[in-house]
Amino acid sequence: MKNKLYSIAVLSIFSLFVFQGNAQERKKTYVNENQTSGLEKLVEVENGLHFFVIGDWGKNGYFHQKEVADMMHQTGFVLEPEFIISTGDNFYPDGVASVLDPFFKSSFEDIYEGFNLFCPWYITLGNHEYLGNSQAIIDYAEISQRWKMPDRYYYKDMELEDSEATARFIFLDTSPFEDEYYEREKYKNVTEQDSLQQKKWLEKTLEESTAQWNIIIGHHPFYTSGKRKEDIPFVRNHLETLIEKYKVDAYFAGHEHDLQHQKPENVNTHHFVSGAGAETRPTGTLPFTKFSNAESGFMAVSLLENKMLVQIINWKGEVIYNTEINK
Repeated sequence: MKNKLYSIAVLSIFSLFVFQGNAQERKKTYVNENQTSGLEKLVEVENGLHFFVIGDWGKNGYFHQKEVADMMHQTGFVLEPEFIISTGDNFYPDGVASVLDPFFKSSFEDIYEGFNLFCPWYITLGNHEYLGNSQAIIDYAEISQRWKMPDRYYYKDMELEDSEATARFIFLDTSPFEDEYYEREKYKNVTEQDSLQQKKWLEKTLEESTAQWNIIIGHHPFYTSGKRKEDIPFVRNHLETLIEKYKVDAYFAGHEHDLQHQKPENVNTHHFVSGAGAETRPTGTLPFTKFSNAESGFMAVSLLENKMLVQIINWKGEVIYNTEINK
């Protein structure tokens, strides 16, 4: 009996050490103010308005979604974000059913749990939201303190650090501008939206803006070198003349599951795609492509009165691209 008890005790101690060892292996190491682990190439911008841009992320933590979230948190020790922008497709495959849908917890609250990510999230509707209850995406703002979405399209003015200048962020609902959606049964809910009214609202919002920077966020890109580069650019056809008229500085989109910077020579606006918050797809280039990459990741943007710095960070914590836009 004593030998049996002795064997059980030894086995228990051995199991405890194994468990502790595995727990140490699983333990996540986060950077702090004095350690930038894996982010050595990240450019620090003093007195900048910092924000992150991520899209196409709602995969319950799979396809590197959780790793991207952890890296966003780590980046936040260096560039503390004032807010985070989502370029849409927040919940796959069919959006959510209601504000009580468990996807809000499993794909958002439980994934972006790092305390550097507890800042306002300004949300954009993607096409997958239209496969479910798109109104619930808006209404969740009444439940979550950090989920910000007052309407299907809206704008938010932000003050720049150490400056009297402002930046106007304009959030669009681009699915109603996708002409082919009106012919597809699964997107039948777009017929309830008035795209002409939204376009008139956009022009009024740009015309009245006195901001130093005008930045637009929508789900569908104007230009892409990804999977859809041969598709008809419906949103671009509807809106590009307008945003060029008012010399919009940058347009951030998702939809393509990759990371892109496109800048045609004959347009004023810089076009970014940040749709690699989880699963990615192969991408390519166009004659005017500045950057294109099919790794999971996000964008960190630092805004000063006369400069915008965009840095792209992959799920492994590598700064794989940066570009500076000057006014």
